[in-house]
Amino acid sequence: MNIAIASCQNLPDWEKDDIPFFNELDELGVSYQILAWDSDTDWSQFDACLLRTTWDYQERIDEFMQWIKSVSTQTRLINSRAIVEWNSHKSYLKELEHAGIRITPSEWLQQGQSYDVKALMDKHGWQKGFLKPLVGANARECLRFSIRSEFELELAQKHIDKLCPVEDLVLQPYLSSVETFGETSGIFFGGKYSHGTRKVPVKGDFRVQDDYGASDYVYHLTDDELEQAHKAIQYITEKAGPPLYARVDFLHHKGGPVFVNELELIEPSLFFRHGGRESCKKFAQELVNTLQKTH
Repeated sequence: MNIAIASCQNLPDWEKDDIPFFNELDELGVSYQILAWDSDTDWSQFDACLLRTTWDYQERIDEFMQWIKSVSTQTRLINSRAIVEWNSHKSYLKELEHAGIRITPSEWLQQGQSYDVKALMDKHGWQKGFLKPLVGANARECLRFSIRSEFELELAQKHIDKLCPVEDLVLQPYLSSVETFGETSGIFFGGKYSHGTRKVPVKGDFRVQDDYGASDYVYHLTDDELEQAHKAIQYITEKAGPPLYARVDFLHHKGGPVFVNELELIEPSLFFRHGGRESCKKFAQELVNTLQKTH
């Protein structure tokens, strides 16, 4: 069994989390090569291509989606092309909401339209807002603001005026608990819960990614989080087939409900450091089982 593991040209030196997973592939006798997705590679020589750390794709989305289309004709793509295409634009959250999954309240801002951010905030009664693109990762072009500050409100309006001509956005209430409690995540392999993590930003920040100095801790999903996560995974399974791996991210409203913030099916960090060797073994074995079914 010979697989390609898709990465990127400029993977940060600090990214070591997948190493124990690679060790489990070695234990199972799986041959693999770690290759940049945009490298000059004959992908047909591999039994499969596993997407992992393609962390520059959001800046080159059209090029990346063309590659997804191409590589999926040459070998088995994991997760599948149908899943990746669905997950590449955050409008999928609207579908999850319609399917009864609890997402953060959202106002969807369509590319090419004009919007008055103050009027939208007043419509919902939101005092603090959060803007983010519907294609993006790693907190790209995300902005928090308060309508109590004329300066911040003006920044938010300028943000919309700058981005909406070229891309879709979503406006949400800013859940300040992200600054203290953080964002929680559940990691699933073959639809089964493996482990969880809680990501906490540096003081005063909202960005929970390693790149911005955030910390992460072992976390066990609550029953409510597990229920929402399983619903989300079941939805995509029925729509595009079962994902081999999935990470479901949650935001928490202080004293209120938990919301699905993202369903990560393309290149999420899987936090093996919190799942231990058992999580690596689960993922490696699920991968092997999946590929053996196709032979």
